Amino acid sequence: MPKLLDQIQSPQDVKKLSIKELVQLSQEIRSLIIHTVSKTGGHLSPNLGVVEMTLALHFVFDSPRDRIIWDVGHQCYTHKIITGRKDRFAKLRQFEGLCGFPVREESEHDVYNTGHASTALSAALGMAIARDRKGEDHHVLAVVGDGGLTGGVALEALNQIGHQRDRLIIVLNYNEMSISPNVGAWSRYLTYLVSGQHYLRMKDHAKTFLKAIPVVGWPLIKIGRALEESIKKTFFPGLLFEELGIRYIGPVQGHSFPSLIEVFEEAKGYDGPVLILCVTKKGRGYLPAQNKPASFHSASPFDIKTGGSKSQDKRPSYSSVFGETVMELAQKDDKIVALSAAMPEGTGLDAFSRRFPERFFDVGIAEQHAVDFATGMALEGFKPIVAIYSTFLQRAYDQLYHDVCLMDVPIVFALDRAGIVPADGPTHQGINDIVYLRHLPNMIVMAPKDENELRHMLRSALDYSHPAARRFPKGKVYGVTPDTSFKTIPLGESELLKEGQDLLLAYGNLVYPCLDVAQELEKDGISLAVINARFAKPLDEEKILSYAQAGRTIFTAEEGVIDGGFGSGVRELLDREGRFDLRFKRLGLPVEIYPVGSVDQIKARFKLDTPGLIDQIKSFYT
Repeated sequence: MPKLLDQIQSPQDVKKLSIKELVQLSQEIRSLIIHTVSKTGGHLSPNLGVVEMTLALHFVFDSPRDRIIWDVGHQCYTHKIITGRKDRFAKLRQFEGLCGFPVREESEHDVYNTGHASTALSAALGMAIARDRKGEDHHVLAVVGDGGLTGGVALEALNQIGHQRDRLIIVLNYNEMSISPNVGAWSRYLTYLVSGQHYLRMKDHAKTFLKAIPVVGWPLIKIGRALEESIKKTFFPGLLFEELGIRYIGPVQGHSFPSLIEVFEEAKGYDGPVLILCVTKKGRGYLPAQNKPASFHSASPFDIKTGGSKSQDKRPSYSSVFGETVMELAQKDDKIVALSAAMPEGTGLDAFSRRFPERFFDVGIAEQHAVDFATGMALEGFKPIVAIYSTFLQRAYDQLYHDVCLMDVPIVFALDRAGIVPADGPTHQGINDIVYLRHLPNMIVMAPKDENELRHMLRSALDYSHPAARRFPKGKVYGVTPDTSFKTIPLGESELLKEGQDLLLAYGNLVYPCLDVAQELEKDGISLAVINARFAKPLDEEKILSYAQAGRTIFTAEEGVIDGGFGSGVRELLDREGRFDLRFKRLGLPVEIYPVGSVDQIKARFKLDTPGLIDQIKSFYT
């Protein structure tokens, strides 16, 4: 059978298809997504869940004239495939290939770059108001997941959307998941709305029956629509969206083309904001992803038959070591509590949540709330450990400064995915945390060289009586033999790992690569001491100044942005001490928008891999 997908070059081709052909196309797209992601890795379960919904949107609306904004954006694969990027899909999430999130530079159909949750409603309202002010007449749509709706900025946007009453379509994708199962009152409320699906099925059956009646069938359907508001209020009393001034349609079967097309066409006729609640199944069409949607939210390459990982590396991840350490410490201290922002699995806290359910709090996609919630608990004597990805903690910058650091509240922040993050592109790079944390008053900023030091740093951070942030990378640990007991690391104390004439001061996961670099440079007559800095704040001033006072050349190395980062802190220290003439070089990452690619590819591009570091250091001496 010829593939329909081969005929699809743009959304205009989708509009020519029958319902039967749309069903066939959805199957072909699912097959393409599964086979591609099994090789490249990617966001599998969210994309499998929105195939029909995406095709129906493009069937009814006219992209790019009509603006479609994908909240988070990790459900945009079908959208990319049918908007002229099918031939590039094999290079999904590959170096210089296709980004897994919407990117304006890729296509005119990507009208807004996304990657973090809860932003689409605000952007869509801005575009809708701009459209009206310019006297234009296109549609603006925001496709938002039920998890993304928990974010504070989404609720702020809903508040103004209901106030402004501008024409805007919100497609709310309900699948009971963000990355992990959704939590909170919003989730319960949406579950309550969806529980009325028996009403939806009854209505669909009635329509099918009436359509079969010659002459009078369609007029009766139109009369029935006029009664729908009163029927909905019977099944769903006190609809919150309606009270906010937003027309509500739903729930709609999110895998039924007739239902989706009908409600999307209906929504086009409203002159104000309308919200359509679509019920979908995350991972639909691939049983392993349906059964374990969280595991396949962001999947590594896998075997399609079994769903098992293709990786032969059995070392644990930094996240899992962190989670096990938190659980070990909590067994001895009942004041320890753990917090996550919608990703207990991703941060390694899922085992803790099962072992200590009363001491674990998943606040949903609400990083700002997570920080202030932890502040309240800490002020009452508890010991919160807040695990959030580096790129997402920057969403809570004001809370870190205003509510944590100004009051000097002892909270431990675990910054997962710090440094270069593979495959997810610029929105997910954890390269700014050193910069945005280092200048905060009372904040301790540290990074371990390996999993063993990670364990000791977590224990130590609980004892420092100040806010303390500890960063660690995505990926596998080094595999060092763990110590049998915890050690307290004195605040600000670094670790000399190799003697030498000049100084290579390394931070975090660049420590071991810098040791390799120093060993190689010895062959060329360049003698470098290697120090594991451990702390970006406070610095080990005594040890650093001992090299400065001896007139030694100093290099700093970090997997983060160097402007304002760890190396900048060392330079500031030297300047305060009057060492302006000292030979000094920072090795790190530039302020730049980062490409899609593996960690090794990005490091090589910016000369932060072993050959690149060697080249930079040797060049500095010539």
